[in-house]
Amino acid sequence: MTRLTLIVAVVGLLTGGLEQQPTFKSGTRTVPVYATVFNGDGRLVPGLEQENFEIYDNGKKQAVTIFDNKPIPFSAALTLDSSISMEMNLPFMQDAAVQFVIRLGPEDKSVVGFFNSKIQFSPSLTNDRDSLVSYIRNNMTRGNSTRLWDGVDAAMDQLTDALGRRVVVVLTDGDDLGASSRSNGDILERAQREDVMIYTLGIESYYHNGERWTLSRPGGAFRRLAAETGGGFFELKKSAELNSTFTRVIAELHSQYVLGFSPTAMDGKAHKLEVRLTKPGLTARARKSYVAK
Repeated sequence: MTRLTLIVAVVGLLTGGLEQQPTFKSGTRTVPVYATVFNGDGRLVPGLEQENFEIYDNGKKQAVTIFDNKPIPFSAALTLDSSISMEMNLPFMQDAAVQFVIRLGPEDKSVVGFFNSKIQFSPSLTNDRDSLVSYIRNNMTRGNSTRLWDGVDAAMDQLTDALGRRVVVVLTDGDDLGASSRSNGDILERAQREDVMIYTLGIESYYHNGERWTLSRPGGAFRRLAAETGGGFFELKKSAELNSTFTRVIAELHSQYVLGFSPTAMDGKAHKLEVRLTKPGLTARARKSYVAK
């Protein structure tokens, strides 16, 4: 079974109660699309119906065959930069990561990892928030370099066997600068192929590199990764913004719409995707491409 013919068999809403969740059946080729909808003020818009959405595959309108507007569980790999340039931000980052974990829904699962010159993750995906908080507080490593792309690649490894919506949330203050064996192109291609949504959080850091004080922040490739996969990009100026940003990410993940369509051509190529709203004044953020394999 391929990623585009996955079965999503998760039950249990975040509000409690058991209801059947959207199912991408193995007998059909269905492309899952998760959309976040905003109004003109940037506020999340709940309660829309299937007729409010249109999906375009390489510019051609597709019939929406799967739709759900209720919160559904997700599996997330929270991936945090603990390199030397982040030193002043680390206590704030740990506090913000805890806020992310404690706001997980009962059926959500997460794994937590740190990357620097080394990469490590908590033992496995879990909904045990106490164990995740303990890992954040007690297992953070430090190192000199920023293996950003290797860290995101390792985060996707953690989600390989997860069903349904798979999300990487990654925070960094700088570019990779050749520290990784993977490139940003490798990461984007894998995320498209494996249907992984990536949220990217970039924070400015001011640190001493041994010779002078330096301002560090991630570049455009980091932002593009979120745009192409349907996640959000957040650019932070102050450590104090971390808590509210991680809370915002959780709010978005709990507010996304589930869409699906059956492509007419499985040609093994990358296809452009666009989600449009029929109601004026609303915009949708969703992944911009998929591989029709």
